[in-house]
Amino acid sequence: MRFIWLFASLVVLASAATIKDTGKLRFDNHSVYKLKISNKLQLAIVNKLCSLSEKYDIWKDYEEYSKEVHVMVNPAELNRFQILLKLAGISNEVLIPNVQKLIDDEQVPSGRDSSTFGWTRYYELDEIEAWLDSIFAAYPSVTEEFTVGQSYEGRRIRGIKISHGTNKRGIFIESNIHAREWITSASATYFINELLTSQDTEVRNLAESYDWYIVPVFNVDGFEYSHTKNRMWRKTRQPHATNSCIGVDGNRNFDSHWLENNGASSNPCSETFAGDVAFSEPEAKALSEYLISIQDKFDVYLSFHSYGQWLLSPYGHSAEELPENYDDLQEIGTAFVDAIQNMVYGTTYVRGSTATTLYVASGSSVDWVFNELDKKVAYTIEYRDTGRYGFVLPPAQIKPNCEELMTGMIALIKKTNELGYIV
Repeated sequence: MRFIWLFASLVVLASAATIKDTGKLRFDNHSVYKLKISNKLQLAIVNKLCSLSEKYDIWKDYEEYSKEVHVMVNPAELNRFQILLKLAGISNEVLIPNVQKLIDDEQVPSGRDSSTFGWTRYYELDEIEAWLDSIFAAYPSVTEEFTVGQSYEGRRIRGIKISHGTNKRGIFIESNIHAREWITSASATYFINELLTSQDTEVRNLAESYDWYIVPVFNVDGFEYSHTKNRMWRKTRQPHATNSCIGVDGNRNFDSHWLENNGASSNPCSETFAGDVAFSEPEAKALSEYLISIQDKFDVYLSFHSYGQWLLSPYGHSAEELPENYDDLQEIGTAFVDAIQNMVYGTTYVRGSTATTLYVASGSSVDWVFNELDKKVAYTIEYRDTGRYGFVLPPAQIKPNCEELMTGMIALIKKTNELGYIV
């Protein structure tokens, strides 16, 4: 009887209205809850709730490691949400009482950090592109621009190649495939700057020993939309042919075990919608074609994400099988994790395969590169934090996060090289 009541409540919630695309969406009194899931029925209730109503937004899917779900709740639904939690016996904790307060705090006052590009605030797409132009102008002998392709809305997906000399093996970095994960493009631009300007011996060795291919903002349409309309936007911006919901999760759209094992959604309104077919999104299709065109030039693939403090290796599509080189991937991962934890910040990362450590996620860029291009060192890096700020990481944490990336990257590439994966 209780389950019937719960399901009836969820059906009522499904009538929530679609948010109109007018002005800049605010998240006043939207709260983020951490839900502790203890059985399959509880998980089914939460998943059904979030799939039926746009007034709920899953920030972190259920993960086996912590058995948690993080969900943002519209204040209009808070009473019903709390009743459902009580009836279902779901233990919960408020992580963020007011998301809009974090968004407001994220904004740097006018005039601050305006003269030069730095890492004390977040930048919009046009500012990042202007900075890239200045980098190409300042370092013409070691930088080269490349274009991955065009987005649905016609924006160019730009990348930078950093190369000192010839016959160097390559490392490819893709960043900001999920629009709201702003710390990823901030980390990518910092990393580019360090490769070009740092005088640290280990960084110089990292910069000059390999060719670096870096795409600071991959989901350019979604990223622009997250700045101008909806800070919490995740997906691409291509409309659906038969549904009013817009966009696809670009990191579920690659043609590698696409839409398998409940690792993505077939619902166009879901945040993990995989698209109607693999490579339905021009961005994902363009990246696959570009990577194929340079597949003999790179050995390592990294995808920047937030949040959770994870280093995730394949497979994402299955928790029942592991890659043949799983032990090596974990050894490389341990080097990354240990290097970061030994820093002054003491930040703890967890490493493991995506499906066994976090959750099943099919059709990802990392799995596609690993499986289809046979690049056997490929990771998703999920940056700070573990939920206190979530996607709205304060600007004060940009620089520490970037410093951790550099330290971890030095260790990761060193161990990768020692194990013979860079040839």
